[in-house]
Amino acid sequence: MATSYCVLALFLSCLISRARAQYNTEYCNNNEGNYTINSTYHNNLNTLLSTLSSHTQINYGFYNFSYGQNNDKVNAIGLCRGDVKQDECRRCLNDSAVTITQLCPNQKEALLWLNTSKCLLRYSHSTIFGVVESSPSFYLRNSNNVTEADKFNQALSNLMRNLTVVAASGDSRRKYSTGSAAASNFQTVYGLVQCTPDLSETDCNRCLDGCISEIPSCCQGRMGARVLRPSCNIRFESAMFYDQTPELDPDVTPPSPSPPSSAGSSNTITIVVAVVVPTVVVAVVFLLCLCRYLRSRKARNSLTGQVDQDDDIEITQSLQFDFDIIRVATEDFSNSNKLGEGGFGAVYMARLPNEQMIAVKRLSSGSSQGDAEFKNEVLLVAKLQHRNLVRLLGFCLEGRERLLVYEFVPNKSLDYFIFDPAKKALLDWAMRYKIIRGIARGLLYLHEDSLLRIIHRDLKASNILLDEEMNPKIADFGMARLVLLDQTHANTNRVVGTYGYMAPEYIMQGQFSVKSDIFSFGVLLLEIVSGQKNSGFRHGDNVEDLLSFTWRSWREGTAVNIVDPSLNNNSRNEMMRCIHIGLLCVQDNLSDRPSMATVMLMLSSYSLSLPIPSEPAFYAHSTTRSLPATMSWGHSSRATTNESTNKSAQESENENSITELYPR
Repeated sequence: MATSYCVLALFLSCLISRARAQYNTEYCNNNEGNYTINSTYHNNLNTLLSTLSSHTQINYGFYNFSYGQNNDKVNAIGLCRGDVKQDECRRCLNDSAVTITQLCPNQKEALLWLNTSKCLLRYSHSTIFGVVESSPSFYLRNSNNVTEADKFNQALSNLMRNLTVVAASGDSRRKYSTGSAAASNFQTVYGLVQCTPDLSETDCNRCLDGCISEIPSCCQGRMGARVLRPSCNIRFESAMFYDQTPELDPDVTPPSPSPPSSAGSSNTITIVVAVVVPTVVVAVVFLLCLCRYLRSRKARNSLTGQVDQDDDIEITQSLQFDFDIIRVATEDFSNSNKLGEGGFGAVYMARLPNEQMIAVKRLSSGSSQGDAEFKNEVLLVAKLQHRNLVRLLGFCLEGRERLLVYEFVPNKSLDYFIFDPAKKALLDWAMRYKIIRGIARGLLYLHEDSLLRIIHRDLKASNILLDEEMNPKIADFGMARLVLLDQTHANTNRVVGTYGYMAPEYIMQGQFSVKSDIFSFGVLLLEIVSGQKNSGFRHGDNVEDLLSFTWRSWREGTAVNIVDPSLNNNSRNEMMRCIHIGLLCVQDNLSDRPSMATVMLMLSSYSLSLPIPSEPAFYAHSTTRSLPATMSWGHSSRATTNESTNKSAQESENENSITELYPR
């Protein structure tokens, strides 16, 4: 029986290794070092791969997660081709998790394209999220040549360029596009391009352009080919090879499938892999791992079931930092490393032992937030992934210390530039418009595109951070609230936020919704155009609130007066359009305010006619909008006195948030 089993195992290993040589593309990086069996890194890798199918991000064909700390931290990315269905995607990634550890048994960095590039799985001890990786590069090509090569190549070039634009502009769930073009009267070329969604639009463009540039050297004149890179991939064929689904980008409509070719096997694809692992080596590796895999399969299934039940617990544990590491990284929270301070506490710049720069938010000891609420907030923000949101890396709980660890954003916050008479000149109109669009994309993700619907409730200039390329990132989710996807609004017994940015229905009735965030965005947009704070717009010797001045100028036909004088006149029409959009966002009646999807359309399509705005909310200086002197903001045990209300209003002048945190 044992002999039969070994013969069967050897036979299967030969068959599977042969299939891998034909349909899998793997890369085991020996230059990044190896791990030892049963080491901390090995255990972290096994835990991360075993939880692969339990994460909801796979619903969109994309997975990115980390497990462990410091040098033993494992980062992983899983990506399915955009037309692969959810169940098939899960199967492909689960198979990849088993296969990659067999093909690369002890490398700290590895990559696997499984099943003719239907899915990619890669892991590394280095940071790979949001990083463009162009190496290693693989190509696979059709053995047959096209007729009328010049026409085919021209059609292919135009198609790939158009698909790249569509894919790169995708959101944080999917950067994928397919389409076709007529190469001649009798020939059509079908194309597919895809990036990992963690890349920015610029990085995705750059990665895909690099893939396309390889076509002349590897696959010129062929009827089909694929170029695979860690961060992106492309494919083209003379016959349709992808499925059409309602989720594909509407800007590129795939045509009907071509009739089957009568050539039969003449169009069989011969796969040519630039980096080849010999079949013999693969067979030996698989044979050695087969018995170990079969023995551990039952235990692995048991572990996966437990992880599915305790998913949030493992996420929390994987994000937790050691307090001593953070203390050393911040030089014991030295003032020289302090980036800023607000109502929540101080933010420090820090450098981890692996040289990674981070930002550490140290919550003040007077915060009313408990450990359970703090962890809930961590889980909430950890599940948000978008290039225009500051990424949460982890947290720390030690005694009375509560720390949040974020990615380091080097160019400080928007208010550092926009309200400074000298520094605002560094932001020309092209830069400001880029920032406006980026903030809008981030809010659109929070309101409509993320798995959770999030209302930020404290959108303002100081909560917009700028990265090294001046891309905006929405920060500070301490007051954010989760609502149901079909929920139009919610009420709170405690109004928190920053005066000047808060919508009137929120201040007066405690009612918040996506439209209250829209109001804050409108105020922020007008601040960016004018370069002045909403609470004290100065025009000549006159000082009044920004919304009042903008509305009056708009009605008098002199809206150009609110534009920052440091800006040139080359984009005056675009500036006027932004003022118009800002006024639409701050209308008194919340039902009149546009959604973020509509705002994005207004910012992107200049042919779209804008409605006439109605009068904005004037609660800051109008007696009909002033806060009632006896108004209670909470239950009797949490009521706000007149004295504390006045104090909150005074603090808001210094851009400090009025923050109260309760369980969500």
